[in-house]
Amino acid sequence: MIANPLNSSPLAFPILEVVHIVGFISAVGSAALVDFRLLGFILPRRSPAEIWRATLLWTIVGLTLVVFSGLSLFSSDPDMYYLNPAFDLKIAVMIAAIVFYYTAVRKAVAKAVQTGASRLVAWISLLLWVLVLFGGIFIAFVQSYAPEA
Repeated sequence: MIANPLNSSPLAFPILEVVHIVGFISAVGSAALVDFRLLGFILPRRSPAEIWRATLLWTIVGLTLVVFSGLSLFSSDPDMYYLNPAFDLKIAVMIAAIVFYYTAVRKAVAKAVQTGASRLVAWISLLLWVLVLFGGIFIAFVQSYAPEA
């Protein structure tokens, strides 16, 4: 059996966790900027499409960091993660948030005039991203379940 380097160094896991959190800050923060603009809360002189274009690289880089650091963190103790309902929720909602962001939000920012539907899309997007963050936080507080033998 090959030893996982994350389990052999006391600093590897915490450093990777920081990278994971920085990725979330970048991805969720830039997505939130677009959502808040769709809601009309920030940057009134910029169109949502301009904010989308300005933050797209930050979102992609953040998601890339999150996915690759997350896979590495998962490898440190796969059973603890995939048997944890909070982790399962986090992954399901993260996939939904990413798909929703790159479909519904992208379409909403392309419209010249923001409507009630655009604002609803922004609220749903924000809710999905917040649920992803809460799912990550609750991994530490929810017991993993053992499969029936």
